[in-house]
Amino acid sequence: MELHSKQGDAMDPWIFPSSPPNLTEPPMYDSYIGNTLVIYVILRYAKMKTVTNIYILNLAVADVLFMLSLPFIAIQLALVHWPFGLALCRVVMTVDSLNQFTSIFCLMVMSIDRYLAVVHPIKSTKWRKPRVAKTINLAVWGVSLLVNMPIVIYSGLITKPGGCFCTIVWPEPEEAYYTAFMFYTFFLGFFLPLLVICLCYLLIIVKVKSSGIRVGSSKRKRSERKVTRMVSIVVAVFVFCWLPFYVFNVTSVTGSISTTPILRSTFAFVVVLGYANSCANPILYAFLSENFKKSFQNVLCLKKVGGLDEIERSDSRQDKSRMMNDPTETQSTLLNGDLQTSI
Repeated sequence: MELHSKQGDAMDPWIFPSSPPNLTEPPMYDSYIGNTLVIYVILRYAKMKTVTNIYILNLAVADVLFMLSLPFIAIQLALVHWPFGLALCRVVMTVDSLNQFTSIFCLMVMSIDRYLAVVHPIKSTKWRKPRVAKTINLAVWGVSLLVNMPIVIYSGLITKPGGCFCTIVWPEPEEAYYTAFMFYTFFLGFFLPLLVICLCYLLIIVKVKSSGIRVGSSKRKRSERKVTRMVSIVVAVFVFCWLPFYVFNVTSVTGSISTTPILRSTFAFVVVLGYANSCANPILYAFLSENFKKSFQNVLCLKKVGGLDEIERSDSRQDKSRMMNDPTETQSTLLNGDLQTSI
């Protein structure tokens, strides 16, 4: 959660004592377990190492790291002061905000990948490869760190009655820096990525309608539609969880808000809703992806799926046999096949 404060403003979630610490515990535990499971199954099973899943892996890592700051936030809220010192304050704030940016950037990259897969399936072949996806993931973290530099530079401690608090210590003119930061985070951390995402899906819809793609026309197209549907739902849930948070932030600098107990409680809920997004993604994967569902069941021993490794070897033999007998199938698989799109 970005730490938005005019050095002690009541709307700052980090010095917001009316936020019940126990509200943060359910999303924290669920996110740890769910996203760790996502990371494990993608790394464990060869069939899960698709281009799309490599981006999902990056999003899961971001979600896990994003939740690491929650125990520190909960402790500050419970004690009504920051007991960990300046160095850890800067680390926690940087990691927290860094992964918030990374999450939305990951979703933007996934949406661009969907656009390339659906609209330019042949031309995008050289870009839609696991090795390229891994490089893009590293670039996403680099861009996120660059965008996050204001928090790295200005995070610190302020002293108030009762103790110190971890927040952003803006230089003078404080009001100007605070206002600029609000619009900076809204534009780069929400509006611009969301604009790119919406444009990608608009172009996908136009392509699908103009080409008259038939339902069930091929295995690859069915897989593409499933992946696109899953990514679009994950994006929609992200917007639902984070839009109220950014509305609060922008409103805090564009209008006069009188702090009331109801407003404090509402903002506390908005903050928790943003964190809850991190635990929603694994649930969505389980419901929207048959491969994720089977992998989760196998790892948790809820249902033995006959050994995914054996299934992979069987599928591989069938695919090789099919490609040898059908040159068209071979070209389709090589251009944009299951290794890139299957979920």
